[in-house]
Amino acid sequence: MQRTQSPVLSRLARLNPTAVFLAALALVLVGLFAPGPAGGVLLLVLAGVLVWLMSVTWPVQAPATRMLRLVMLTLLIAVALAKLMVG
Repeated sequence: MQRTQSPVLSRLARLNPTAVFLAALALVLVGLFAPGPAGGVLLLVLAGVLVWLMSVTWPVQAPATRMLRLVMLTLLIAVALAKLMVG
């Protein structure tokens, strides 16, 4: 492990990508279908984790990938805030 690499990232790298995708999908679906503020808070927590992961992996991503990730993150935050405003 490199000195600059955190133990959390090395642990994440060992996880099964399919399982991580399915877990994230399940969290998004629960957040979307949970009533009111509970769903919005869950989506904001997920967005916070994604912001951290994006900030760590930003230097190694292609510009097109960066743009797509920013668009998806913006949509996730917009949906979360809409759920908080309605609830």
